[in-house]
Amino acid sequence: MPEIQMPKLSDTMTEGTLVAWKKKKGDKVSTGDVIAEIETDKATMEWESPEDGTLTEIYVQEGGKVEVGEKIAFIGAEGETAPKAEKKKEPAPKAKEEKAPAKKKEQAETEKPAPAEEKEPETAPPQESAKTQPAETKTAPREDDEARIKASPIARRLAAEQGIDLAAIKGSGPDGRVTESDVRAAAKSKGVAPKPKTAASLVPAGEGSRISLTGMRKVIAERLVESKAPVPHFYLNIEIDAGPLMSARAELKSAGEKSDSSKITVNDFVLKAAVEAAVKVPKANASFDGDAIVQYNDVNLGIAVALEEGLVTPVIRAAQGKSLREISEAVKDLAHRARNKRMKPEEFQGGNFTVSNLGSYGIDNFLAIINPPQGFILSIGAIVKKAVIDDCDQIVPGQRMSIGMSCDHRVIDGALG
Repeated sequence: MPEIQMPKLSDTMTEGTLVAWKKKKGDKVSTGDVIAEIETDKATMEWESPEDGTLTEIYVQEGGKVEVGEKIAFIGAEGETAPKAEKKKEPAPKAKEEKAPAKKKEQAETEKPAPAEEKEPETAPPQESAKTQPAETKTAPREDDEARIKASPIARRLAAEQGIDLAAIKGSGPDGRVTESDVRAAAKSKGVAPKPKTAASLVPAGEGSRISLTGMRKVIAERLVESKAPVPHFYLNIEIDAGPLMSARAELKSAGEKSDSSKITVNDFVLKAAVEAAVKVPKANASFDGDAIVQYNDVNLGIAVALEEGLVTPVIRAAQGKSLREISEAVKDLAHRARNKRMKPEEFQGGNFTVSNLGSYGIDNFLAIINPPQGFILSIGAIVKKAVIDDCDQIVPGQRMSIGMSCDHRVIDGALG
């Protein structure tokens, strides 16, 4: 019977968060039973038991974050005793212990406190400012002491920049809170010229709550920075006549009683058209890879699916071989399982490009950020009714849709896009 370890649920996953246990200690489980929800770097997924047996021990509580391969539970035979959890050994701070006596000895010989430069301040700015302070100025307090002092974020930043000891300032704010003006007054009284306010600091952002990034939110941030910073984006935008599309959908919908085609959506038509376009222009179905451009044989279509906690992009593989109906069914299946945390890790990986549709949210047009290492991403807006000029130069009512394309210029040039 196995020790259950944190599984590697994606190619980039290094750690996971145990979101929730679906079984409790002592429950009998069978292979395939959902026993936990695990948040990876891509999504929150339900995780199934790999064995039959009894969940005899849980080593990681809900909310715990552990590295891939770490022990999180034990499934054994009924009555079997699980091994005890091993506590991680933290390395002893030998270096600091060895340095401490040496400093004391040096102080005893010189009978002088160590200069400010020889201490180990938490941040560089206070250390540099201390050189310009008069002799009576106190050395910078420890970080944990400063954390207990009530002060606004701007006041803390300014004090660090000016080398001012927050503990020496009498706060004028509520409950003795140190404000920006208190720090500036202290700097002025000690002969330190305060730095002028920047435009950004003229209006404080105010108080708020700090929300830690979850695994998915953190990865979204990291990947978008990876994309926007090094990837040379350029953008194309076109407004198309959506009239024929709406007519085709209406025809399918009217025939839906027999063929059940009424479930095909506008987005399904868009996805099918995007796949056919990638087949017709194979140079765009590519990505940049170091010193080469990789052109793909299959069209692996990524679809952006919004979740409460973020965004995922499940992939329809070899979409060039699927009919409109098959693409429609695949999209609904993937979106449903993504929202219900039933995705498999490989279903998030290997997309050649992504389609993001915000039309259902009333967004007329937008330009998305490429999902690396893909070569481009399509952004689909809402279909809007507007007056248009037809082929006979007559003003008539029309239906228009905006389509944007964000391209990696290392792979795609403007004319190709």
